[in-house]
This record gives sequence, C-alpha cells and structure tokens, in this order.
Amino acid sequence: MGRSIQINTTSLDSFEGLHQAIRGSHVEVTQLGRGKFRGSLSHVGIGDFSLSIGSFSVGVRTQRIATDDRLVIGMLLSASERVTHWSFDMLPGDVLIMPPSTEHDGSFHGAAAYAAIRLDLAEVTSLFAGEPRLSDPATWCQKNRYRADSLTGLIATQRIRQIVPCLARQQASISDELADFWKRSIIDATAATIIDALPAENRGPVPQAMQLVRNVEHYLDTAGSRPVHISEICAQFNVSRRSLHRAFYDMLGLGPVTFLRRKRLCAIHSALRQNTPATATIGEIAMQHGFIELGRFSHYYRSLFGEYPSETLHASKRMSRGIDRRRALATG
Repeated sequence: MGRSIQINTTSLDSFEGLHQAIRGSHVEVTQLGRGKFRGSLSHVGIGDFSLSIGSFSVGVRTQRIATDDRLVIGMLLSASERVTHWSFDMLPGDVLIMPPSTEHDGSFHGAAAYAAIRLDLAEVTSLFAGEPRLSDPATWCQKNRYRADSLTGLIATQRIRQIVPCLARQQASISDELADFWKRSIIDATAATIIDALPAENRGPVPQAMQLVRNVEHYLDTAGSRPVHISEICAQFNVSRRSLHRAFYDMLGLGPVTFLRRKRLCAIHSALRQNTPATATIGEIAMQHGFIELGRFSHYYRSLFGEYPSETLHASKRMSRGIDRRRALATG
C-alpha cells in the first residue's frame, strides 16, 4: 500500500508564524531582535513522522510546552550570532535532543536556520537497531547536545536542506518501503553527528566479516530495486555502523555506504539500458533509488561507469533500434 508525503512551505512576515516551528508541537515565540521579521517554514510529513525546517532574519526566543509526547531531534543549520538551548551553546551542525514531555527554551540572538525531526520514541529501537546506545529509548530521555565535527556538520546541514525540495518533486503516493528509506535518510543527517560524538566502541576484530558482507549482499538482492538505507542494514543484522564499516573495508576495500551507493547506481544503469525512461525520466528513476541531488547523482554515475546517464540511455535506444531493423529485415 502506498503512503503519501505531505509537504508545505510558507513565507513568514511575522514571528507569530513560527508557532508551529516544529510540526505537531506548539511553540511560543517572542521577537527579541529589532527589525522587520522575514522567514520561511517548511514541513515534511510521512505518517506521524515529520521534518520541519525554518529560517528567520531577527533574534527570537522559543519555548515548547511540556505536553508534547514526541521526541524531537534538532539541528542548527546556520546562525549569525549566538544560539543557546537550555544551557547548551549551539554551533551550526550541532544536534539537540528534546525528550518527550519536556519543556524547552531556546534563544537566537540573530538570524538563524534550524531543522527539527519529530517522531515517536518507540521508533528509535528499530531505526537505530545495531547501535546499542542509540537503540535504547533511555538514551533519548535526557536533554543533550552533540557537538558536530566541522566536516560532518557541513555535510549534514547541506544534505538536510536538500531533502525538502527533493521530496517536493514526488509528493504523490510512494511505497511504504520508499517512505521508510526517506525517513532513515532524514534521521541519518543528524545521526552521523551523534555517532561521531559518542566514544568509540571497543569490540575487537569484526567476527566473520566475509559472512556478514555476503549476508548484506543477499539482503540487497532480495530487496530488489528499492533503495536500502545503511541503518536498515544495521537493524537487520544487529550490527553497529562501525563494525559494519570495518567488515566491508576488510573484505572489499570500501565502506558500506559507498557499496550501497554503487549497488543503486548499477540498478539505475540496468534500468536505463532497458529503456525504462519511456515511462519515467532519468531524474525520477534516480529519485526512486534514493538519490537526492541530481547533479551529484550524475557525478557518481559518470565516475563509476565513465559516461553520463543520458549517454547510457541513448546508446540503449540506438541498440534497440538496430535490433528492430534486423528483425524487420529477417522477416521481410
């Protein structure tokens, strides 16, 4: 059964528009900075799961009341001046944990942008299976701030900004599997910062690395053409990202994220050779396989296959026309 993605973006001309700064939560907002308020607010809803992205031009204070029973994972995307949440100073890329039924207050001393994910606490067990600390709901019941590594934070903030315009291009009903992939992709933008900030695991060598890699390959083959997120792999085999990464590097010389990407690129390559774009564009096929930014997809594709997607498609069409002509001559 398909599931719809609900997306809306609104331009704001006053601080009152931020009262639903996090979809499903009521937030009290007070303008602190002088000047005309300008901003925007975008919401993505996939079932009860939501992503909110907001920006504003002047300083504000925000307060969330304690009656909200959902977990909120926030990320500061940009800030012109100091930002604090509770007693935590925030820098762009930092991740904030707002537990369920907890009052929250934040102070933005100037223009800023943020992202906030709102989900049921019970979902963390499946979303982070294989990560002992993150799959434990108790981990998310304490206020916390995770400091972002500069590179990780930059990548995460860029990626999460790309998700809204990407999903806006396919607002029609999508499969439950693809909806789950996009949920995991949204979560992953914040999870990378959290995992980097946690102490390294001390588990010794990865046992049976070859078997683990083979099991992952079999799972991907069984999944068919649908995109599979790295967190789904970790959940399926109850293994942490660090352990999975070590196993893939030991066996293949590349990480599991790169491996999954190349598997998806191969699936697209096969689709283009089969002339699938007769009913769908190259962009639509790339989106169906989990690629957010089409320019980056094209770069990955050319790096792997030595040609652009359009070249694969055109070569396939020429080959099909040649086969058709030969068949016509043989039967003529």
